[in-house]
Amino acid sequence: MLSLRFPISVEKVPLNVNRSPCPSSKAQNLSCSSCSRSAWQRAFAGATGLAAREEDKEVNGRMALTGDLVKLEEPLPSGLRWELMPRHVAVIMDGSARWARRRGLPASSGHEAGVRSLKELVELCGKWGIRILTVFAFSSENWSRPKAEVEFLMGLFERVIEFELQNFSREGVRISTIGDSSRLPKSLQKLLNKAECSTKDNSRLHLVVAVSYSGKSDIAQACKSIAHRVRDGLIQLEDVDEELIEEELATSCCEFPCPDLLIRTSGELRLSNFLLWQLAYAELFFSEALWPDFGKAEFVEALRSFQQRLRRYGSRES
Repeated sequence: MLSLRFPISVEKVPLNVNRSPCPSSKAQNLSCSSCSRSAWQRAFAGATGLAAREEDKEVNGRMALTGDLVKLEEPLPSGLRWELMPRHVAVIMDGSARWARRRGLPASSGHEAGVRSLKELVELCGKWGIRILTVFAFSSENWSRPKAEVEFLMGLFERVIEFELQNFSREGVRISTIGDSSRLPKSLQKLLNKAECSTKDNSRLHLVVAVSYSGKSDIAQACKSIAHRVRDGLIQLEDVDEELIEEELATSCCEFPCPDLLIRTSGELRLSNFLLWQLAYAELFFSEALWPDFGKAEFVEALRSFQQRLRRYGSRES
């Protein structure tokens, strides 16, 4: 059974929220003295063993945007810095079937092995203070796969959720799903709804599972929703902007809808119709490891690469 250890939740310090190219749907304009905040955080950290992450501290030319106090359950691996950890990590979990074929096993064995990698990644994200993990579990294009494989995957999703739901609830993991759920088996739809409802108040880690998901369809659906509102006179055409579109995307369920880091395994170098709008300013990392072989060492490599990059968002240093 999955054993997860997550940071102890600590009340947030009110801070100035620095607007990113993909703003949080819950962003608020809050303020406090930078000096008093820093002094308070240092004192609190020394007394409790918590690491301060300062919201408007500039590091390597970019802003560390969290402002949280994170419980140090274990030291970060060498070369990683708390203030540079991504808030939202997205993963295209690719290569499970190839992993199985190389071992003379059926594709189902590769998918089952991939579950272990997902469990470990969820645990690491919780330990290291990452707020949101979005995983691409099944694309809208995957429906064209052999019927036996699709049926196995649907059954595997159900078994994993049923088996782990109590653990997720106990460990403070919130579960959300995005995608066209109408195509899923009724039993899986019911189970996913139960998982979302029973974990909706959890806040230590937000696990977003993309099932039957298409980035193009996500954008098209957002445009349709906005068009209906314009037609019905609820908003004016001039009201349509990027922020309004983002509010209509599936990832509006997240505090930080746009991933900071995208990881794709198996050596493939494409997005495969995943979060096309939301990844506009994400840092991309492509791992040669097949998904069942992706573990702590590979995740650390991706995070180190992320922390070494200068994120300018189209601007230039003076």
